[in-house]
Amino acid sequence: MLKIAVIGGRETVMGFKALGLEAYPVDTAEEGLKTLRSLTREHDDYAIIYIEENLAAQLSHEIDKFKDSPTPAIILIPGREGSLGLGQRALRAAVERAVGTNILGD
Repeated sequence: MLKIAVIGGRETVMGFKALGLEAYPVDTAEEGLKTLRSLTREHDDYAIIYIEENLAAQLSHEIDKFKDSPTPAIILIPGREGSLGLGQRALRAAVERAVGTNILGD
């Protein structure tokens, strides 16, 4: 059975744990990178990995490795500070790659 994980600050990820997702609270980008690599290299049972946007901004080089891979789907979510717009830009880029043009507008 495929799983869903959430990586980010404790305040952000613990709410997802109540929903049955696997929560991985991290305090630094280094911890986040280590966790992401562990989930993607040592396990092949994660279909989706949600990553808090402010952490994802620091891990973009690692996240980019999965942009053309069907699994795991890495989805950026806003943190408690609010959205940085990174998730929306990533979605727009994915749709544009799939369709060939920007159909979502600006």
